[in-house]
Amino acid sequence: MEIYQHFRKEEQPFIDQVLSWKEQVELTFQPKLTDFLDPREQLIVEMLIGSNNEELKLFKLGGETDAERKRIVIAPFYEELSEDLFQLTLLEATYHDKFITLEHRDVMGAFMSLGVKRTKLGDIVVGDGSIQIVVAKEIAAYIMMNMTSVKKATVTFHEKPLSSFKVEKENWVKSDKTVSSLRLDAVLKEIYHISRKDAAAYIQKLQVKVNYKVVDDSKFQLQEGDLISLRGKGRSKITEINGLSKKDKVKISIAVLK
Repeated sequence: MEIYQHFRKEEQPFIDQVLSWKEQVELTFQPKLTDFLDPREQLIVEMLIGSNNEELKLFKLGGETDAERKRIVIAPFYEELSEDLFQLTLLEATYHDKFITLEHRDVMGAFMSLGVKRTKLGDIVVGDGSIQIVVAKEIAAYIMMNMTSVKKATVTFHEKPLSSFKVEKENWVKSDKTVSSLRLDAVLKEIYHISRKDAAAYIQKLQVKVNYKVVDDSKFQLQEGDLISLRGKGRSKITEINGLSKKDKVKISIAVLK
């Protein structure tokens, strides 16, 4: 299919899934609710369904406007949607932060040890003695019954209204860059002000992620919308690819999380 040429090879199974969702809604005239999708997956859905689609429309919700992971509803254009259709539940627990320090990875590890799939979990907020997480409604009771500890902290999760979700608004600083190519090492060099040799070393050491997945190839080609994470130096993303300069370099717009 011609559509595949616009995406990476490893994204083809997800593309097929999105196209099957689209066909399902078109045939049944019933809304389709997805699991939680990361920003790259959300972008793919938007590209495949299209904002100008006259037959279908998309809605996204992750519990809060600034949430990163969201569920999407694909629906006929005439469908009126309510928040209930997204089947989201906010769970909250408290812990004694004077004695125990918890991080996002601690909480994520505890969920994974329960056998909970990442696709059923939205954003996790940890800090100031509390843990908040938006989950798919169908697993909320299981988590409240079985999630009793994180690291050395004893926790009890309770359901809260979604309006209580306190995702911190992230500060993304935007700028324009010119890169020799869209290779991962070339882009890392410009965004993080490091040498290309150092960029390659970070990649070799498996310290670079693109869209939440470790990438070990310096020649990996980045695309618009990609989220990049360099261990110890934070996150960034390519917001736009703006064509070539007069010297045949690639002009990009980026955002760096401060």
